[in-house]
Amino acid sequence: MFKGSMPALVTPFKDGAVDFDALKKLVDWHIAEGSSGIVPVGTTGESPTVTHREHEEVIRAVVEAAGGLVPVMAGAGSNNTEEALRFVQYAKDVGADAALVVTPYYNKPTQAGMYAHFAAVNEVGLPIYIYNIPPRSVVDMTPETMGKLAKLPNIVGVKDATADITRVSKQRITCGTDFVQLSGEDASALGFNAHGGVGCISVTANVAPRLCAEFQAATLAGDYAKALEYQDKLMPLHEAIFLEPGVSGAKAGLAMLGMCREDVRLPLLPVSDVTKEALHMAMRHAGLIH
Repeated sequence: MFKGSMPALVTPFKDGAVDFDALKKLVDWHIAEGSSGIVPVGTTGESPTVTHREHEEVIRAVVEAAGGLVPVMAGAGSNNTEEALRFVQYAKDVGADAALVVTPYYNKPTQAGMYAHFAAVNEVGLPIYIYNIPPRSVVDMTPETMGKLAKLPNIVGVKDATADITRVSKQRITCGTDFVQLSGEDASALGFNAHGGVGCISVTANVAPRLCAEFQAATLAGDYAKALEYQDKLMPLHEAIFLEPGVSGAKAGLAMLGMCREDVRLPLLPVSDVTKEALHMAMRHAGLIH
């Protein structure tokens, strides 16, 4: 169900609160621009700083706005297994198509602890995508552990943000070729798909949804010469968005396009003027603005 380009959707704010009007506008825009799915309240959706109630309201709002036109993978992770179970159950109850569950961060579980965490959320009955992002969570799920989890009925794929494209091949061996491997790192998504990936949960797609969708379509069609042209067009934007935290970069780009405000929640800040200029230049390079 999930392949191609899927934005790791920002959560727009206005006057300190979630801006649900802007959120719906963003979902409508992504569908019109060719995004093949929507992933709300992950890291880029500021899951660390939205309240639990806001987290759930955003999931519900995105499911309703998508209206079945594209699938929704709800951010539903936590380093507290009971909390993750609650979010996954809520996502299932409101009609999300899958849940994105991050490896438990900060408390540094063992491989056995990670297995037990995901085995628990498997029981909810909603398709689960493992979110493996060692730079943020400090733990790294091995291909061997992932292979064991892939045998469970509802553990169906991974968002791999290791930036190690060799993981795709290793996980094809341990998890099987039907296990859905999605990149979580825009700059290496080209190589990721060449190794057997089928898409990207993308930060850059917040700002350039059509280009990212066309890039992914080219890779999935096996047209890597065309995909490389898109890569060259998008690479400066991949870099500029992450000069400061990617959430702030994505919102700054969206503000330039008139889609939402730059507002982020502390401890994040809006990007500096220097980064804003780099973003502006990268967006011009990609043909998004003139």
